[in-house]
Amino acid sequence: MTRNSRHWAIAAAAFLAAAPALAGCGAGFDAITNQPYAPTEALSTKINDNGRNLSISQAYFLGPDSGGTLPAGQSTPLYLYVVNHGKEDDQLVGLGVDPGVGTAKVPAPVPLPVNKAATVGRPTPSIMIEQLKKPLKGGESVKVQLQFAKAGIVTLDVPVITRSREFTGLPAVPGASAAPTPTPTPTVDHEGEGGH
Repeated sequence: MTRNSRHWAIAAAAFLAAAPALAGCGAGFDAITNQPYAPTEALSTKINDNGRNLSISQAYFLGPDSGGTLPAGQSTPLYLYVVNHGKEDDQLVGLGVDPGVGTAKVPAPVPLPVNKAATVGRPTPSIMIEQLKKPLKGGESVKVQLQFAKAGIVTLDVPVITRSREFTGLPAVPGASAAPTPTPTPTVDHEGEGGH
């Protein structure tokens, strides 16, 4: 193979390697970058039964920072998006939770107009579990019942996610303890040893 043809072979290989990425540029509105971002740890589900038609996405309770603890007695806020695909407007009116977990608080109904995304938790967390009966570290899930005025009750296992990676921009959960600070290991100065 001549030096010139070797350069052409390398250029052709580089082009073929880049082709899948370049093909995505022409995907238009269906491109993966145009889809709503959903963290993999959060819960996303669709309910389409008995006249109910809801999409619930990015559902999670926010826990402490990674490595920290949310002690018993504190609160954890609920974050989620809901789209009501039904024929009439609805409302999220309640949150049911096992009394052995804590007490649910929903200060005001969340309006769910038809085909519009409603946000819970942003810009300010409002729906939460208060007076937690046990500490949370993240990685657990909490069984809850979302109560809708017209769609009725939807039962979900909602994960507790630590405030790390893409969640660091969220307000810290009050009362959460920070991750323990690692203790430095003392080092031994070996300089001067063995020179007797």
